[in-house]
Amino acid sequence: MMREADTLRGGLIGAHISRTRLPAALSMLCIDAGLALEFELIDTAEDFDFDLSACLAACRDKGWNGVSVTHPHKIGAFEWLNGNQTDGVAKLGSVNMVVFGHATVGTNTDYTGFLSAWQAEMGSIAPGRVALAGAGGVGRALGHALAWLGATEILILDAAVERADELAKSIGPVARTCSLAEAPALIRDFDGLVNATPIGTAEYPGSAFPSPIPGRPVWVFDAIYTPTETQFIQDSRAAGAKTITGFSLFKHMALRTFEAFTGLTPDAEQMLPQLDDLKPRMEFES
Repeated sequence: MMREADTLRGGLIGAHISRTRLPAALSMLCIDAGLALEFELIDTAEDFDFDLSACLAACRDKGWNGVSVTHPHKIGAFEWLNGNQTDGVAKLGSVNMVVFGHATVGTNTDYTGFLSAWQAEMGSIAPGRVALAGAGGVGRALGHALAWLGATEILILDAAVERADELAKSIGPVARTCSLAEAPALIRDFDGLVNATPIGTAEYPGSAFPSPIPGRPVWVFDAIYTPTETQFIQDSRAAGAKTITGFSLFKHMALRTFEAFTGLTPDAEQMLPQLDDLKPRMEFES
């Protein structure tokens, strides 16, 4: 548990992270809790010799509270922990936070944040039949979260077929895979579509799903939050779907990131509306 006079020290490791709102969100939460913040962005996009293990060890040795991890290092961070995960994370095969303390542990706020965002946006509605694009770090977390929410079927789409098969196996009988070529016909009658790939960001424009969207999904979710209005979200809105943007996930992830770093539980009812001020206002805003 941190004291009021303490400083939260941490960072974010990932590629193309200059647009992230995480430091601003943590700053708002620290101010509310009476904490100072020192936060460093470690952008690995152009560092072709980047050593994740060495970087994580260096962050720990600096005395940081912890470090957040994003694309493409979530699975690597999980492997670096070598079994030192918090409850419920081992089955996901990826982490997006490494917390330093008496023990070094990993957690996954993609998973917990999505569950909270779903409850806020959809209440007690079950996901139904869901097509999930992406079987990487985010896809692993969201696939297991969808299963926990009671999805009746999870169809996993990924260009890396073995990775998709591995995720389906870890989720269980409710999950299966298909080729990208088969997907447009298969997803036509699905209830929900989920993008867990980086497609839709400034660096990877476009959509992981066909445009226009096949059929009429009831709901869609895009894990990308910068920009909020991705091509996938726009296409889905045009198809009449209830759209849940990545910014909703981001807000709930920010609360859980702060809690994991500090041991302090923020007032969600008070802070979620304040975090809305961080929503990107323009496409590919930096």
